[in-house]
Amino acid sequence: MPPFLTQLAVSGAAVLVIVALAAVARLARATPPLDETSARTLLSEDYPEARIDRVWIAADGAAALARAGDRALYLFRLGDAWVARDLPWAEAAAAPVRDGRLHLRLGGVSPRLARPALSGWSPETV
Repeated sequence: MPPFLTQLAVSGAAVLVIVALAAVARLARATPPLDETSARTLLSEDYPEARIDRVWIAADGAAALARAGDRALYLFRLGDAWVARDLPWAEAAAAPVRDGRLHLRLGGVSPRLARPALSGWSPETV
């Protein structure tokens, strides 16, 4: 076999290995659904000074809303990680519920409308 064919075959195999490695590296890891303990833990990392009074978990475990005094702390899954946002409790308590989902307006660089289906959501119960 000519040397250039050997070099071409080895280079092709190396490229295939690199492409396969890149494909595997892009796979998202599974993020376990939230429960009250994990939601409190994640929120305490982002808001260590907050004293969380109550936590509501979304039916699918992909979001949680917590009351911490006059603030509402919202935790949601984005890709394979968790993101936390806060807003005034009055806004969260006044947010409309449509089709079993709470509609929260989140501020920031790119405003986002959050629609978690929270289990047992009732701001009057706090």
